[in-house]
Amino acid sequence: MKPSVDILGVVAATDTTALAAEYATLTEGCGLVDRSERGKLALTGAGAVEFLNGQVTNELVGLGSGEGCYAAFLSHKGKMLGDLRILSVGENADELLLDTERSALQALFDMVRRFKVGYDVELHKRTLESSLLSLLGPSADKVATKAFVLDEAQLPAHEHGHLLAHLGQTPVRLIRTDSGVDALFETEALETMRDALEVAGAISVSEAAAEIVRVEHGQPRYGIDLDDSTIPQEADLNERAVSFTKGCYVGQETVARLYYKGKPNRHLRGLLLSEPTEPGTALTLGERSVGSLGSSVVSPKFGPIGLGLVRREAEPGATVSVGERGADAVVVKLPFR
Repeated sequence: MKPSVDILGVVAATDTTALAAEYATLTEGCGLVDRSERGKLALTGAGAVEFLNGQVTNELVGLGSGEGCYAAFLSHKGKMLGDLRILSVGENADELLLDTERSALQALFDMVRRFKVGYDVELHKRTLESSLLSLLGPSADKVATKAFVLDEAQLPAHEHGHLLAHLGQTPVRLIRTDSGVDALFETEALETMRDALEVAGAISVSEAAAEIVRVEHGQPRYGIDLDDSTIPQEADLNERAVSFTKGCYVGQETVARLYYKGKPNRHLRGLLLSEPTEPGTALTLGERSVGSLGSSVVSPKFGPIGLGLVRREAEPGATVSVGERGADAVVVKLPFR
């Protein structure tokens, strides 16, 4: 038994032989991860796009059915309250599906409920009603097309694109991700859907294994690497999540001012750790605190690694001290290579 990581990024004891096998599945084949616990909401009504466009960082106007985007929602001071995936599923831009980290669900729900007054929009809970299975790895498309009897050309080509397919009589929305394909469907079909994907070639793996791949790719998670002190640019989210040509949204002034006139004091960086270390451990450069460790995993390829928002004086190549045990870490640009 050696140190590894659980789904919250906390170092824990795990069978590393099994974890290495799951890692191989994710990097060489197709891993199946149950992410049904993620927060899910729906907005319906003619004013859904207009309303949400004034609340989130990315542009929603013109988003057609079958398209989607990634965005953040912010405080009035430009700090992140959460991030989310937004899918347009209505033929007349009158229905949006929202998918977020469970830790950000309440803040998203409260924001919608508070500010939708005056708009033609209704809010619907979908977290318990809907399940989400992720197909991850180079064979994800092959598994999806086999399970749902599709041609690969039918799958969405661009991230967040989606289509409605069926497993027998059960509708399932297939969503393109940066690492494969997500399947979103009614919860009552969970076991049937899981069985069908495994028959098609997917192998169930743990969230711990998927977390290793996520950290290697340099993808931060809200609630672990990001919180309500984070401005999107600090986490390198501008290109993915922020429009600088859309109309006003909550927190826009801070985000735009930093982009056009300033430099972030912190940057999301990778950390090559000298030993497995718990998330939240302080990072120092000399006598100065430069941040804390976020996600922390043990990669079969890179060894102990992590993510952290570190102050800009801790440049890539710098060695920082980790905690009080004498451990250290080398700061690197992301993704890990």
